[in-house]
Amino acid sequence: MKFDVITIFPEIFDSFLKESLLYKAQEKKIIQVKIHNLRNWATGKHQIVDDSPYGGGPGMVLKIEPIYKAVKKIKNQKSKIIFLSPRGKKFTQKTAQNWAKNLKQLVIVSGRYEGIDERVKKLADETISVGDFITLGGEIPTMAIIEAVARLVPGVVGKKTSIEKLDFPQYTRPEVFSPKKGIKWTVPKVLVSGNHKKIEEWRKKQSKEIK
Repeated sequence: MKFDVITIFPEIFDSFLKESLLYKAQEKKIIQVKIHNLRNWATGKHQIVDDSPYGGGPGMVLKIEPIYKAVKKIKNQKSKIIFLSPRGKKFTQKTAQNWAKNLKQLVIVSGRYEGIDERVKKLADETISVGDFITLGGEIPTMAIIEAVARLVPGVVGKKTSIEKLDFPQYTRPEVFSPKKGIKWTVPKVLVSGNHKKIEEWRKKQSKEIK
């Protein structure tokens, strides 16, 4: 599966893509992630990609022209193009499962400043929200979507059970921790019992499938 991201801050993604399982998945060519600098499609020597909003107001708005050119250049007939907005359709685990199973290419338009010219929605197949909150830009929501979808692509994560369920509570040494005198934080007795059947039952009870 291929992820294409259109952004004005491509360097933000550097560490994200060069660490952990995503890096290994790219090395093995299980997934491909390409970050596109929107300024490459800007006109003029200053590569301007934003302008003041019609009707007045604070901040700047990303222009439609460079985004249009970028999308047209990057997409193919099987692409799904999404635009990120708090007003969009809620991104869920079910969404991630559907995309991981059915998509070959996901193009994400990542915004900044006061937003993106609303006409960008005419280019998108869907407007997506990762939650009822507002960030400084679309880069963090974009990373969340990439990671949520990529981990469901076969071969990215080793254990299938790690993909399907929420984690059960985890503990490690010491068995008893005392943050201050008279206070003890202990590990559940079942986990140090040596009874693997009971441990498995406890873990199943503590975890649940992600819907």
